Amino acid sequence: MEEKKDAAYFKSLAHQLMFDLSDDEADDIVREFETLNRQMKLMDAVSTDGVEEMVYPFEDETSFIRDDEVTNVISQDEALANVEKKVEGHFVLPKVVK
Repeated sequence: MEEKKDAAYFKSLAHQLMFDLSDDEADDIVREFETLNRQMKLMDAVSTDGVEEMVYPFEDETSFIRDDEVTNVISQDEALANVEKKVEGHFVLPKVVK
């Protein structure tokens, strides 16, 4: 059985991810999470016996996925042409501090 997630759980999780939630935001997330859990339980209850798996949601001959072809290739020098600072073929950015 899955444990119930409360506002404190989501506030702690947000803090670990380096942002904070207000009490109202945490309560909203708890309600949304409970709704998603109910929907997932409904989906789990649907019998899929005899249903063939699909890779794509369409079965006609039309494919909306393009072939993987290499086009418009630029050299490393062209890619780094407008870079202020580069070291050994890589662009260098200032360190991000919090």
